[in-house]
This record gives sequence, structure tokens and C-alpha cells, in this order.
Amino acid sequence: MRRVYFDYSAGSPVDPRVIEVMVPYMEKSFGNPSSLHSYGSRAKNAINEAKQKVADLIGSNADEIVFTSGGTESNNFALKGVARRRKDRGKHIITTAIEHISILNTCKQLQKEGFEISYVPVDKYGTVDIGKL
Repeated sequence: MRRVYFDYSAGSPVDPRVIEVMVPYMEKSFGNPSSLHSYGSRAKNAINEAKQKVADLIGSNADEIVFTSGGTESNNFALKGVARRRKDRGKHIITTAIEHISILNTCKQLQKEGFEISYVPVDKYGTVDIGKL
């Protein structure tokens, strides 16, 4: 029987070109980029070069690029960052009850910090009812 994988949002095959570029860092050029020794310096330089390549690709600055471990950390980082940074403009967040658990849990945390969270209902197709928004 042929198996089919439908959870690509959680994990997917790595492009062979990415593997090829990463193998040297996994085998020989590894290091803690926060360390002062040569291994750390090489790792930090590699990360900075990667950030610059991404920045060039999307038309931003390298210091605006943040690498995370995955979608959950990214959602948490983005939502908390924007909410806390702009809390002087309002502390009301509107979302839906069908968001990814990482968004829902982050909203629960922000609620404990004094943010008001509104959950807009959706229909059976997951569409927001604009009238209830």
C-alpha cells in the first residue's frame, strides 16, 4: 500500500539544495553563534550571511530578519511583539476560535496581561460572519 503524508504544515521534506548547503554546518562548521571562539564566530557569520540573503530576497534589512524554530514560536513571537509594542494604541485583540493553538494560547497569555480578546465566530466553512465582527 502506498502511504500519503498530509501534515506538511507540521513537517515536510527538506529541499535537496538546502541539505547540500547545510551539511557542512552540521558536520564541521557547527558552533554556538553566541560564543567568542572561532567556531562561534563562524556560526554567527553564517547566520548573518543567511539573514542578508533573506533580506535581499524580500527587500528588507538583515536586522529585521529573525529565525525561529518553527510556526508556533513565530506566531507567539509576532503576536506578543505587536501587542506589547502597540499597547498604548489599544489592548483589544480580535481573532477567531479556530486559530492555531499557538495563537489561542498566546491570546490567553496576553489576556492575563490585561489585553481584551474577542473571538469572532465562524460558520461551518470557517468563514467569519462579518455582521458579528
